Parts: sequence; C-alpha cells; structure tokens
Amino acid sequence: MRCPAPLLCLPLAVSMAASAQADEGLWPYNQFPADAVKKLGFNADAAFLDHLRLSSVKLPGGSGAFVSPTGLLLTARQAAGDCLTGLSTAQRNYYMDGFQASVPADELPCGGVNAEVLMGIEDVTAKVKTAGQTLAQRNAAIAALEKDCAKSGDACSVVRLFSGGRYDLYRYKRYADIRLVFAPEYTAAFFGKERDSISYLRYGLNIAFLRAYENGKPAATPNYLKWSAEGVREGDLVFAAGNPAPTSRLSTSAQLTFYRDTMLPAILGRLQPRVTQWNTYAAASAANQQAAQATLSALLAQYKSDAGKLIGLRDDNLVARKTNFESRIKRAVQADSKLGTDATKVWDEVAAAYRKWQPMEREYEILNSAPGSRLFHMAQQIVRGEKVDDSGEPFTDAMESAMLATYLNELMALGDKDAPLKAVLAGGTAQQAAERLVKATQLKDPAARARMAEAREGAAKSTDGIVALAAALEPAAARLRKQREEIIGALEVTAAEKIANYRMLLFGSTDYPDGSSTPRVEYGTVKGYTDRAAVTQPYASTISGMFYREDNGGPWQVSERWVSVKDSLDPVAPLDFVSTVDIGGGDYGSPVVNRAGELVGVTFDGNLESLPVTYLYTDEQARAVHVDIRGIAEALRKVYKANGLLRELAIPEAHGSS
Repeated sequence: MRCPAPLLCLPLAVSMAASAQADEGLWPYNQFPADAVKKLGFNADAAFLDHLRLSSVKLPGGSGAFVSPTGLLLTARQAAGDCLTGLSTAQRNYYMDGFQASVPADELPCGGVNAEVLMGIEDVTAKVKTAGQTLAQRNAAIAALEKDCAKSGDACSVVRLFSGGRYDLYRYKRYADIRLVFAPEYTAAFFGKERDSISYLRYGLNIAFLRAYENGKPAATPNYLKWSAEGVREGDLVFAAGNPAPTSRLSTSAQLTFYRDTMLPAILGRLQPRVTQWNTYAAASAANQQAAQATLSALLAQYKSDAGKLIGLRDDNLVARKTNFESRIKRAVQADSKLGTDATKVWDEVAAAYRKWQPMEREYEILNSAPGSRLFHMAQQIVRGEKVDDSGEPFTDAMESAMLATYLNELMALGDKDAPLKAVLAGGTAQQAAERLVKATQLKDPAARARMAEAREGAAKSTDGIVALAAALEPAAARLRKQREEIIGALEVTAAEKIANYRMLLFGSTDYPDGSSTPRVEYGTVKGYTDRAAVTQPYASTISGMFYREDNGGPWQVSERWVSVKDSLDPVAPLDFVSTVDIGGGDYGSPVVNRAGELVGVTFDGNLESLPVTYLYTDEQARAVHVDIRGIAEALRKVYKANGLLRELAIPEAHGSS
C-alpha cells in the first residue's frame, strides 16, 4: 500500500514512535513532550520548564544549577577538577584533599571556567538553509547569525539539530567569574576509584559547590532550585536539566558497523597500552600519583566510555533493534509517493561512504592525535593555528617520554611516506628519540610556548623537536582530514540530513534530536534494576555501604574525617540513587528535581549498561547515577561541619538528624 503523504501515514508513524521507551529523550526546551509526561500524571507546564532552565547552567564539559539566590552553584566534582588542579600547589593538593571556604572571602577563583544560563531559543533554519547547500555556505551564515546576536551582550551559538534538518540560535547569559566554594576529598567523591567507575552500587559524594560572581560580588540569581524536604522514593518521577554530549542515535546501521568493527577498536587499541603505562607510573609513589592524576583520569574516562560503547555494539539485540527500526523507516519512506521511489537510496549512499573511508581510519587516528602526551598535543595546536590548551600544570618528563615513544612506534608502522621519522630517530630507538625531544623542548616553559603560539607562521620551520615533528606530520594529517570531510563529512548536509528530514516528517515533534552538548531536559523514574550479572540492584545505596566496603588503602578508602564521625552518621541515609533518566556525558553535574521543581539529586555517572545508549536508548538496565540530597546534607552537617553552606541552602533539619 502506498501512502499519499507523510502526514497521512500517521498510524505507521505512531506505531514506530510508540516503540520508543517511555522515559527516552534528550529534549530541547522548545520541544519538550509535555503531552507524554501528562500521561504519567504530571503537567510540566511552561512555568516549570522555565524555572528549571533559568536555574540550570552549562559548565565546561558538564552541567550544574544555582541553589541559592546569591550565585551558589551545585555540580559534580568532575566539573571542578581542573579548578582544583589549577589551584593546587606543592604544599596543598586540593585535587586530593578537597577544599572548603569558611567564609565568602576564602572562595578561590577558577580561572577559565564560565557558567552559562540559556535565556532564549530562536529557530533560524530558514536563514541558514537559504544561504546555500554546501557546508561552507551554511557555516558562513551561522557565523553571521552568531556575530549579530552577540551584539546584545549575550553569548550566542547556533545549534545544528537533526543532522542539519533544523538550526536553533541559543542565547546565553555568561558568568565569567566563577569561584570554588567546596569540594570533598578525592576518596569521598570517587570512592572505589576506577574499580567502581560506571558500576553500581556506588558510594560517592561526587559533588562540588561553586559560586558565580558579577562585578566582584556574588551574583544575584533569583532563579534557583530549592532543597527538597523529602528526597526521592522508588517509583518517583524526576527531571534532569543537563547538556548531554553528542550522541549517535540517528546513525544508520552501516555507521554502527563502522564504529563497532573499525573506529572503536582502533581507538581502544591505542588507549589501552597508554592507560597501562600511566597506571604503572602512578602506582610507584604518592608523588607519581599526584603528577599522573589529571592525565590518567582523562584517559580512563575515554577508555571506559568507548569500551562500554563497543560492548553495546557487540550486543546482537541492540544492533537487531536498530536495524529493524531503520528498515521500518525505509519502508515508510518508500511508500510515500511524494518522496519518490529512489528516496531510500540515501541509506546506500551512507553505507558506500563508510566502506570507502574504512581503510583510512586507523592512519587518520594516528596522524591526528597522540593520546596521553600533552606536549605533542600542544605542538599540534600551535602548528594548526588552534588555541593551545594550557592548564598550567607541570609536565612529567618520564611519562611524556613514554607517551611520545609509544606514538613514534605507531608512526613507524605507517611507513616513511606519511611519517618521515629518519631525522627524528637519528639512528636510535623510539624511546631514545622521545627522551631527547622531551628533554630539549621549549614547550615545557609557559613563556616559550606562549611565544610559539603567537608566532604560528614560524611553526613549520621551528627548531623545537616536538613542534618540528608535528609540522612534518601535518601535511599527511591535513590530507586525511580533508578526505574524511569529503567522504563522510559531506553526508552531514546530504544523505544524513535527508534521513533526519524523513524522520521529522514521520514523527514530527515526537522525535528528539541527538545530543549536542547543549541544554536539554530529560525525565525518568527512580528505579532499581537487575544488572548484566543477574544481580538485583536497589534504587539507592546508603552511607553504611561506604564503611562496609572500606579497605583502608585501596580504591575503597574512607578518609579519617569520615571515620572519626562514623558513629554519628545515619547509616541508612541514602547516598546515591539511580533512575531511568536518559543522560549523556555532558550531563555530569546536572540537577535532578521532583514534580515540585525541588532539588533531589545531582547526576555524576551512568552505569556500564548505560554506555551503549549513545546509539540506542533502553531502560531495561541502563541507569543514570545521582548523588542523593539526603546524603549531601548528612555529610555537610556531620562530616564537614559546613554550617555556612547549610544555612545558605536552607537544608531542612530532618536531613541531618539520625
């Protein structure tokens, strides 16, 4: 049967939309499914959504929310990690020891950290698309729109949704002066360390408090989230406001095959030896651990994230569901006479493009990145004329040499054509060459690398060995980037956009766009689950579990500060809980609220089973993990004696009583 028009195919569209999970969705504020939520017994009206939007903030790589009228922000400790590291000295390691300001005058500035509040959204699809069909033409139109919007004083960004099917202009109020107020010690925030990462049950007080300032004074923030007096119970409906990292749920089955068989194995194959090297170095001494913490944490986070995605893609059920859903869309498109019988060929175009690119992926990955080496990363940025990521942290010569040696061995495997290394190796081994380069480089000197960054035109002729290596590799790296853009990137304004448009025709506003590191609203249910090992996991963990797993020195270490007040703590106070809220990587630190819009938790992770939702959502086992406000209150009152914070947050006394 042929369908005369997409809108007349409503039964088919509805049947496919109904197959989506009830709690699924990374919803833009201007597309929130209020009718679907109403079926759950709650009216999420404009006032509820506006308050949540204006109380929530976008942080670098994460999320947060105002929790007082004087600029106090609550987020996950990950979001404060760079600030803690940057403020640390040889005498005081804030990253490991934590930080607590007794009075506002003690709050410390977090250099380079901005907090942004979404003030408004405007659909600019027509303005972007009428500029032309090429990526360059649309990018030029986007730049012009952002520049014009910025004249108002707002921070402006055009967000590309549905693979270019829709473009929205986001306006943000930016707070550029952010200061550190409170962060617990590392052992409390990351209890279990890497052993418990992306697992559950969790026992982490993974939070941090920051404060936004304006004109040297705490910012006035009348929109903020009030502390819930009750917390959550299993079965409660909750909402989260975050900035989920890019997802790939609109990816075709051909793309998923490429990720599963080529891209992810290539990335993991490079990360695994580097993680092993850094772990070995960090385990040698306390000083090594401090020096390694930032880089090792970043490598582990990427490794575990990509490994979880690969595990999901190797799940036959997930791939089968994706393939089946895609087939149903293709049949619906083929049945629409207005789209034409050739419409389904776009899926073939995607498959052909990825088959063509696949043999070049490994070389592309190697020439364009050297995981674990900050020095080489900076050198590449200087050569490419990009802004240099300069955290100001000291370099570890031994590990920089090890990472560079690992990279040189990868380059040697590519051959001399694209990786001319004869002059670099100078007849020695990769390790010898790396040690020589790291010892001699000027990149370790902040003033010298600043000069090199300003004089980028001389990078190609630089006498600095690491910069010279990056310059020698850049022609081949640039060629592969260009080929990737021509073969795969071009799909973003051709086949991928067509597929996204077909989905928009079929589902309309019931289909949400992929994550894009921009503000979204998510909802779900507080709910336990049965994990991959067939173990039933409760919806919440309690403070007593932390002491039950305590091992005084391994990953489950409880600090003396906690041990000394153990008998006064409420053993059944919930510390962490899980929900079916659909989250992405940038949601770390996102506030979780109840039906009244009151704060009940802070998102800080997802379980192992949640990682494949990058490609396809399921609430069978995937769970978001949150710190419970009752555990936060108990810790602030009895462990940290943070009376000033307790007063500012107006935390109900019941949260602190045993």
